[in-house]
Amino acid sequence: MDKYDCLKLNNQLCFPLYAAAKEVVRKYKPFLDKLDLTYTQYIAMMVIWERKMLHVTELGKKLYLDTGTISPLIRKLKQKNYITLSRDSSDERVQIIEITKEGEALREEALSVPKGMAQSGCINLTLEEACTLKSILEKILGIE
Repeated sequence: MDKYDCLKLNNQLCFPLYAAAKEVVRKYKPFLDKLDLTYTQYIAMMVIWERKMLHVTELGKKLYLDTGTISPLIRKLKQKNYITLSRDSSDERVQIIEITKEGEALREEALSVPKGMAQSGCINLTLEEACTLKSILEKILGIE
């Protein structure tokens, strides 16, 4: 075994994870273009649809996004009138995201995204394989 084998791309776990993530996001693009959303905006809206109201920091933690990424994301969603942003009355440093009527209406349109992904066979896995992969990825992320 060559001492440089550990530096070969084919021997890395991180590369197929990275490449697969990029490929999946690329396959979402045509469906999200119809909604005028980026993938990051889409996953942010998923959390907002579920929670209705939450702190900006909570959204960042849930999506593994840092402040430099979450701020422009929130600004774009606000410009699209999908959310409002306000300050917490008990702590002015805390910003609260709240979904708007337009944001709720987008949820109905977004139902086409998972349906479209499933029908197009974008991710070539059986249901069992997909569940196993999700479980492994959650283990890597430390999600219980």
